[in-house]
Amino acid sequence: MYYYFLYLLLLVPCMIFSAVASAKVSSTFSKYDKVPSRSRMTGYDTAVMLLRNRGVNDIAVGKVRGTLTDHYDPTKSIVNLSQSTYGSASVGACAVAGHEIGHVMQKKQGYFPYKLRKILVPITNIGSRLAMPVIIAGIFLDLFYFALKDLPYGRWILYAGIALYGLSTLFALVTLPVEFNASRRARKMMLDDGILAPEEVKGAKKVLGAAAMTYVASLLTSLVYFLRIFIMLFVLLGNKRK
Repeated sequence: MYYYFLYLLLLVPCMIFSAVASAKVSSTFSKYDKVPSRSRMTGYDTAVMLLRNRGVNDIAVGKVRGTLTDHYDPTKSIVNLSQSTYGSASVGACAVAGHEIGHVMQKKQGYFPYKLRKILVPITNIGSRLAMPVIIAGIFLDLFYFALKDLPYGRWILYAGIALYGLSTLFALVTLPVEFNASRRARKMMLDDGILAPEEVKGAKKVLGAAAMTYVASLLTSLVYFLRIFIMLFVLLGNKRK
């Protein structure tokens, strides 16, 4: 019972932090999306200039629906900017577009955490889908261990589930340096290319910093859920010893 109380004690603050971080991203972007950039460059202009000034000519810049749905798709060699970014000539839009180009440059320059995250993507997708079913199967098998005394597969299946779920936590951990580095690259590139003035970069930093906090929240939440899996294991093993 103590373990579950500890789990809830950690989960609730993480959920609150995650909600606050998400709200902060929206409010900060909204604030700086109302601040026109002195260069009058849109998110699209920013992305194209940053790419061309660095000799990158094999990446397209497209437009997708939504707000802050911006992403770089390396499999299709395209940076997709959201409706809120693509045509907006604001400090906020430039910051978001610059961040996505930061990811492009990570790939082009072989940034190790980026390469590691790319490797983990397909593995993590499989792990996240199979983890809970495998864990549940392991629990049921181990609960009926008395009928399978010579075949203690349940516990090993449970261990496999924990390992699979751990991949999601590892992915969240690797994502942090990737996102922070992309933001640093964006600020430097936009300043070097004259897209944003030094005082405007401060605003861009706030937008990108707020976005980074959502990744911190994701990691913390993943760690707490991972702890929950261990609690399930400890409780199960404890009951077995009684």
